[in-house]
Amino acid sequence: MDLKLIDDKGQETAKLPASDVLFGRDYNQDLVHQVVIAYQANARSGNRAQKTRAEVAKSTRKPWRQKGTGRARAGMASSPIWRGGGMTFPNSPDENFTHKVNKKMYRAGMCSILSELARQGRISVVDDLMVDTPKTKALAEKVKKMGFGDVLIVTDNLDENLYLSSRNLTNVMVIEPHHVDPVSLVRFSHVLMTRDAVKKFEEWLS
Repeated sequence: MDLKLIDDKGQETAKLPASDVLFGRDYNQDLVHQVVIAYQANARSGNRAQKTRAEVAKSTRKPWRQKGTGRARAGMASSPIWRGGGMTFPNSPDENFTHKVNKKMYRAGMCSILSELARQGRISVVDDLMVDTPKTKALAEKVKKMGFGDVLIVTDNLDENLYLSSRNLTNVMVIEPHHVDPVSLVRFSHVLMTRDAVKKFEEWLS
């Protein structure tokens, strides 16, 4: 699989040979779905909580007598069928949402995503990408000049100026290869890698 090598104006200058194991794999939709869902589920903090009928701030006094009122029987106002009562099966604050995905499946899912992006022409490679000063405007202009709307920039060595320039841009994310995740790859319409970042991907996933 050959990747598109571009200059700082977004013009294609050459083709970069890349590993078929990483960028030439068949697309496995089911595996990609499983990997993305697992990554999102494992990011959940699981800190939501609801109260049982024993925990709500309600009196345990019987609201009215058992018989003779014409109304339904009621034992206490904290009953789950009452408004303001406790939950029947409440969510606990230590709920576990994690999904298990082994390393082989995760790497295969990442390779499948990268291969599909390469086939769609959504991956480009540059020799290097830097900005002289930590200015958001400078990076925004560079990205626009290269013809990208929203882009995930993967650089082998995270330059401080480049990182600081990207923090206020909602359509740009700068990251190192070992921090790339399946959700980020799916989220952005284009991925821009440095030449050395491609080598690190091949070392990691091949």
